[in-house]
Amino acid sequence: MGKSEGVPEKVAWVLVRDGRVLVTRSRGVDVFYFPGGKREPGESDAETLAREIDEELRSRIDTATMAHVGTFETLSDDDARTEFRMICYTAEYTGPLVASSEIEESDWFGYGDRERVSAVDRMAFDALHASGRLP
Repeated sequence: MGKSEGVPEKVAWVLVRDGRVLVTRSRGVDVFYFPGGKREPGESDAETLAREIDEELRSRIDTATMAHVGTFETLSDDDARTEFRMICYTAEYTGPLVASSEIEESDWFGYGDRERVSAVDRMAFDALHASGRLP
């Protein structure tokens, strides 16, 4: 799958523990998302994920353990072009998983909570469910 020019992308961390996945909610937003964020110019996926998880959860990603879980895209209703892309990775970490000031709350969601996450995150929830990682 080639990169589409100008498509907004997010690099996201998928942390599954005991059949639940870590999600966060930013201040002023009702919907939950996987932790992560947009890449800065010149950053690799690993650099983006490490920076974002440090900023959001005060934890350090072990980039050597990163494994691609999937890339999920939402399409525009008009012309079926890619509207948004989320590139998901698992990775081991060290640190407290403490929400920073930009994060209102973090939680652990099971598959039954999928309606509380964004549209692109629901695609990842479905893939995790289908693979047996999120029962």
